[in-house]
Parts: sequence; C-alpha cells; structure tokens
Amino acid sequence: MFATLIVAAGGLVLLATPARGVVPWIIGGYALAIAAWEAVGMVRQLLSGRAGLDILAVTAITAAALVGEHWAALVVVLMLTGGAALEDYAENRSKRELTALLRKAPQQATRVQDEGGCSAGSATELVTEDVPVEAVNVGDLLLVRPGAVVPVDSVLVSTYAVFDESSLTGESLPVERAAGEKVASGAVNGATAVTMRASALASASEYQQIVRLVEQAAGSKAKVVRLADRYAVPFTVLSLVIAGLAWAISGEAVRFAEVLVVATPCPLLIAAPVAFLGGMSRAARFGLIVKGGGTLEQLSRARSAAFDKTGTITSGRPVLERVVPQSGFDDDTVLRLAASAEVFSSHVLAESVVASAKRQGLTLLDAAAAEEVATNGVAATLVVPGQQAQITARVGKPAWLREFAPDLTPVTLEPGELAIYVASDDRFAGAIVMRDQVREEAAGALRELAQLGVTRTLMVTGDVAATAAPIAAGLGISEVHAECRPADKVRIISDVQPRPLIMVGDGLNDAPVLAAADIGFAMGARGATAASESADIVNRFDTLLSLPRAVRIGKDTVRIALQSIWLGIIISVALMLVAAFGFLPALIGAWLQEVVDLVAILGALRAVGPRAERSARAARGERGDLAFQS
Repeated sequence: MFATLIVAAGGLVLLATPARGVVPWIIGGYALAIAAWEAVGMVRQLLSGRAGLDILAVTAITAAALVGEHWAALVVVLMLTGGAALEDYAENRSKRELTALLRKAPQQATRVQDEGGCSAGSATELVTEDVPVEAVNVGDLLLVRPGAVVPVDSVLVSTYAVFDESSLTGESLPVERAAGEKVASGAVNGATAVTMRASALASASEYQQIVRLVEQAAGSKAKVVRLADRYAVPFTVLSLVIAGLAWAISGEAVRFAEVLVVATPCPLLIAAPVAFLGGMSRAARFGLIVKGGGTLEQLSRARSAAFDKTGTITSGRPVLERVVPQSGFDDDTVLRLAASAEVFSSHVLAESVVASAKRQGLTLLDAAAAEEVATNGVAATLVVPGQQAQITARVGKPAWLREFAPDLTPVTLEPGELAIYVASDDRFAGAIVMRDQVREEAAGALRELAQLGVTRTLMVTGDVAATAAPIAAGLGISEVHAECRPADKVRIISDVQPRPLIMVGDGLNDAPVLAAADIGFAMGARGATAASESADIVNRFDTLLSLPRAVRIGKDTVRIALQSIWLGIIISVALMLVAAFGFLPALIGAWLQEVVDLVAILGALRAVGPRAERSARAARGERGDLAFQS
C-alpha cells in the first residue's frame, strides 16, 4: 500500500514538470506489474481447483491500463493493497478478545529457594528467584505477589487468600481460598502475597492449556473462505458479461474497463473473514472458544442437539443426600473419615465429599500417609486427635472395600442416587449417599434452543435408564438412550436427523462422540482434556446457557456476513450498470469502489457484537473474559 502511495505521489509531482509525458508509462507499468504479481496467485488458485476472485482484480487493472485509464488502474491497485491493510486492521479489531489472553499468558514465576517461611506474613524473609514458568517443577514452593497471576496450577500453602478467577470461570466476585485448596493458573492474587505449592507443570496447567486452545481458534480460518467462494464464480461471470456487453454494444473498449473497475471483489474477499473472526471474538467474551469459522456456520443451521447427562444436564458435582452409618459410628464420624481421605483423591466425587464436610463444620483429620488406588478409591492413614493411635480410612467402591472390611453391606438407593462406601481399618463404617443435581438453567437452555430452530433433542448417556429417564422427562427430552458405551454413542449420533447436530458432553468418554458430531460442544471443559481437544467449541464457563448463546452468535455471524456480502454485490452491480451506459468514468468508478469496500468492512464488523451488549457488560463491572485486570 505504501509503495502505491509513493508511486501516486511521484506521478503527481512529475505532472508539474516537463517530464509529465512519462507519467502514464510509470503509472501504467506499475499497475501492470502489480497485476502480473496478483496473476501468479490467481493461477495458483486455479491449479488448486479454486476459481478465486483475483480474476476480476487482475482483469480490471490490465484493462484500465491498456485503454489508457492509468490513474484508474492505479486506484484499483490502491484498493487491493489498501484492502489488505484494512483487512488486517479489521482482523485485529475482531480478534481483540482472543489476543488479550495470549498477551497475558504468565511468562515467569517466583520460586522460593529457602522454605524456612511459608506464611504470607513472612514473605519478605523468603529467598526467592524469578524463573521462566516452564522451569517450575511439581512440588516447587512459589511466591505469588499481590496482583500477580498464579503461574501454574498450585495448592495454597498460606493460611488464607483471595483470588480473582473471572478469567477462568466468569465469576466477577473475588473467591476466597484456604490452605490446602487448589488454585488454577490464571487466577489473579489479591492484596496479600501468598505461598503456593506447584501441583502441575506449566504445559499441563489450566491457563496455558486455554491459551493453546485460543491460539488454535485464532489460527483457524480455512473454512471461512468458503462462504465468499460460493459467490466468486457467479459474480465474476456476471461482471465479465456486463463489461463485455457494454463494450460490444458501445463499440468502445473503455467501457469494458469502466465496468470492471467497479466490479473489483473486495467486499467478497474481506466481508466474510472479518465477520467470522468478529463472531469468534464475540463468543470468546462469553467463555466460548470456537475453533473455526466453519463451526459458526454449522451452528447457524443446527437442527438437532444431543446431551450427555452427568456434568452436562446435571452439574457433575453431587450434593449430600444422607449418611448411612453402621453400628458404632455416627453421621459426622463417617463423613469426617471420608472427607479426610478424599482430600488426597482426584476423583470428581472427592471434591463434593470434602465440601459437604466443610458445610457441616467438621474438622478434617491430619494424614500421615495417603494413596489413591486408580478406579477403586483412596486410602489414608489418619492421626486421631489427642491420641497416639492412627487409623486407616478407605473410601471408594464396595468391591474394593470388601477386601479390607468383609462386613460391608450395600445400601438401598433411589433412582438418581449414588453411594460412596467408607471403612475404618477392617470395619465397615457406613455409606455416604449423594445425588447429582439437574442444572438450574437446563430447562431454560432447552427452551431457547427450540426457539432458535433446534427441533430434536435427545439424551445419550452411560447411566442406567432408571436414573436418566426421570431427568429427561422433567426437562421435556422424550428421547433417551441409556447405558451407552462410547462406541454406542457414536453409532447413535451418526444416525440422528435432521442435521447439523450438536453433541454436548464433557469428560474422557465423550471425546469420540464429540469428534463424530457435526458440532462438538465441550461443556465446562478446561484445558487440554480429551473432550476439549476433540470438540469444535470449548465452553470454559460451567453453564448450559452458553449453548443457546453459541447458536445465537452463529446465526448472527452468518447473517451479518451474508448481509455484508450482498450489500457489496448489490452496490457493485448498480455501479456496473451505470458504468455500462457510459455515465461513470473509470477514475470516479474506482474511487466509488473504495467506498463500497469500506461499507462492506464496517458492516462485517457488526459481528463483533452489539454495542448495547458490550456496554451492559461494562456497566455490570464484567471484564473481558479473556483479559486480566489486576
């Protein structure tokens, strides 16, 4: 673009000198050189089987130069080079929320060398060193200063801390954490320095995994071009036909050039990519990482939706229903034993058990040792307060516990309930019965989907029918496929009509079906889990309302992209007809085409989101979900 401006300025200067005669040769030669350069790209597209829109631009520049409309040819060149600059600006504008996260990725951590002091109050006495975040190892003691970002997933060592986790969960209020609780990377520390113990490497930490997903989303543009390509050949043919007829009827070759200079295809080249990137940026503000423009296009036409149950329709965080103690134990003892051991478990139910004990005001027992037995449960050697004795608490599946406590007896469960069994040394202590809760927003989300054109909904779950059917019936989902293995889910989803179909799920066993669906929607998935890697959309915020919001954004984005494209086409065709009758000189037509380009870009930028939507979020004090403010 700058080279074109320099050539134009040089030509204008030369017009005021005796060398004005060489100006047409300079301008025309430069325009033809640019046309030749663009023609190389055009030939490459044709060889790859794609009839690109460069044909019109190259033909317009060449025709204008050959009929003596050198300045008009230069304006078309300026349009092409300036259009690229405008497209870069528009892309940067529409990717603002996406790139904000990438800029804020933690690069360094403060590692404590001397572990003599661990409390926040003694932080000034600690011997520290700043290291790259990649150099942090599991178990390292870290100092997180006030307002700093937690560099890797860690466990809080200090007694108490307050964190801003809005960039991870969408929760705008500060979150209080106590010693021993896990804190995800990306959370912003409050006003007091704290110490933390690294529990994961940087590459496996939540924030860095989200960054990788966003990079993948920002770099995914291949399918976006297809929307414009649908109109490329018809628009090119129409333009050449109008230009050819104008030349044939008038007998003036200049008419051919005058028509083509207003037919240049920037509205098609720019409008679709800008609109889709804007839609992806708008989705990112609501915690939705969309991995490509093609996904937004599929969302706009979605007609069916399938749901997993646990962690999708339900919260995935069961709440305490009741405790069933055995003789010699009471409710509090069973729950305290279970929670003291479950602190050392990574199972999804462990967090619910610990949270239930804390809500009951129970003090957990210290552990001398602990071991998690994969797929079975956890065993912990607990210290009895005020005594020298220790007991071994085991929490998990009944088949495993029966090896150590032969007196274990199963409890009777109602549909939707699950039991966690607890043993103390070689005695069966009792069972903790929990129930997974249907998400409060599930019914509203399903109603919104129906309003957006999703005509068929079904539940596809590994749970038994007795548990799944009542939940589905309560939400108005009439089609239930229960006790499904991952292969069964893929088979069922493959046969569902009408399409496109959205599959909503989370967890490892949902990865195959998320990949097989037209649109895989990872519900509440964070980081590089199998579900989020295989899904087309990663919902970072744990709410089902994000699903209809994603469909709405898809519809808005495609509508705006098509509006911008058609607006550009209609204005260009009108200008072509005016030029065909000789009422639009080539130079003026070329400048008018610049106006058309600007209109198309501004129209496409509406996909970034309504101003009222952004203003309302700002008024509520909500920050950009992918930008940190400390």
